[in-house]
Amino acid sequence: MFPKNAWYVACTPDEITDKPLGRKICGESLVLYRGPDGQATALEDFCPHRGAPLSLGKVENGKLTCGYHGLEMGCDGKTVAMPGQRVRGFPAIRAYPAIERYGFIWVWPGDAALADEAKLHHLEWAENPAWAYGGGLFHIHCDYRLMVDNLMDLSHETYVHASSIGQKEIDETPTKTVVNGDEVITSRHMENISAPPFWRMALRGNGLADDVPVDRWQICRFTPPSHVMIEVGVAHAGKGGYDAAAEHKAASIVVDFITPETETSIWYFWGMARNFKPDDAELTATIRAGQHTIFSEDLQMLELQQRNLLAHPERKLLMLNIDSGGVQSRKVIDRLLAAEAPQQVAA
Repeated sequence: MFPKNAWYVACTPDEITDKPLGRKICGESLVLYRGPDGQATALEDFCPHRGAPLSLGKVENGKLTCGYHGLEMGCDGKTVAMPGQRVRGFPAIRAYPAIERYGFIWVWPGDAALADEAKLHHLEWAENPAWAYGGGLFHIHCDYRLMVDNLMDLSHETYVHASSIGQKEIDETPTKTVVNGDEVITSRHMENISAPPFWRMALRGNGLADDVPVDRWQICRFTPPSHVMIEVGVAHAGKGGYDAAAEHKAASIVVDFITPETETSIWYFWGMARNFKPDDAELTATIRAGQHTIFSEDLQMLELQQRNLLAHPERKLLMLNIDSGGVQSRKVIDRLLAAEAPQQVAA
């Protein structure tokens, strides 16, 4: 259902405190915490003593202690100690590869022997001080591929987001989809149009006039296992559009990390990175609030869409030109699933 030999965002660093965090990723129940050296650690959320969830325990000095009988676990999944008991011979529980990078904690839910930090895509905006980022997290009850479909076909903005980023020119402008290996890119460029409310706000935030015609672009990039980065922006019309100089445009990257929880639920880490006025915290908060409202509008649609699909599994959905980005992204996912199938059978 979902590729497991890949890096997924499990949480943000601020979600791990002195209390361990329980989170299901790709059907695997994990407990996340910081070990003795402060390193992000992910273990199976299962105490080997009586099967209690370790996420109901506590962390002291980097030591994870079960909240049921006090069994202490090591970062490698091996038991360490328990009051009045000998437990070092207990079988180890599963430890998942975990890394902290780009402002997120990532886990590899598949074969640990295949985990490779080099397979994590480089995110320039997360390390460059010329960029600012603000985002959040939604828990949504839908198949992760429905969210990929949603993000790779932005024609829904005209209807779902009519009061913020939607406009009729999105419907009227054709898209172009190309596939480069495992990357799928769908792009749309609109010229000499009016900026919708969200982008008028962004223009003002960058010190630009918001009441003049603009050129607008949307470039959606899917990369496995389920990440979508969308280059979006507007420039004063006639200044070069996407290639316009910085003083003529407001441009950003919509960040979408879609982490499957189950076959019908996801952890959706969303945000926006921008390379104009990166030190303006008020602007970051304003953009984040606008995005929160926009993505909240998607939530109801996706959850009710999922409910309909579960109620009518026999119905075949229509595929139109606007669906090309999602269709090609699903083909990439299917290819990865097929490649993992022999490993799962062998296991």
